[in-house]
Amino acid sequence: MNKNKRMAIAHETLDININSLTMKYDNNWLIAKYQSKEKIKFIFFWGHKPSADGSVTQSCFSQWWHAPFTVDGITYKTAEHWMMAGKARLFNDDVTLQKILLVNTPDEAKKLGRQVKNFDAAAWDTNKFDLVVNGNLHKFSQHPALKTFLLNTHDRILVEASPMDRIWGIGMAASNEHVENPLQWRGHNLLGYALMVVRDQLK
Repeated sequence: MNKNKRMAIAHETLDININSLTMKYDNNWLIAKYQSKEKIKFIFFWGHKPSADGSVTQSCFSQWWHAPFTVDGITYKTAEHWMMAGKARLFNDDVTLQKILLVNTPDEAKKLGRQVKNFDAAAWDTNKFDLVVNGNLHKFSQHPALKTFLLNTHDRILVEASPMDRIWGIGMAASNEHVENPLQWRGHNLLGYALMVVRDQLK
């Protein structure tokens, strides 16, 4: 799938290239459902803090949630570590890759990801969605409790209600009065849609 999208959202134009073989869901798909008056059930998430009683909550959907998983003998502390490591691999930056694998926190991994050499925005846009899908497929398949929680969301729309992220989130908080109207969203919700693809693959 190769799309160049220019989306008008909440009176603001956002430019983004989305190129993915697995991107089954996107804002256009959701807006069509919304405009058809179909009843839509949402699950909003943002943040990665565990619950006080240790139960699994929507926080597990965060890229920063601590749920180490191993792929080809390499352990990734969070899905954010996986994503940033994949970014370094994509641009053949082995030095930064090794640093990402060694740091403990997702914040450190993200900061290192911004330092990847030979970065090309078009190549990143082509690969980033599939990269996040694959990382979360490993994460949720290797943690049964997380997998069960994800599958129990059934066909609900998963939404990263981050007021700060307009790519992976919707650019508004769950408390916003327009949060259930995708026509008003200020972002693309790529993480929410990636998790929905993972959910489909785990069924």
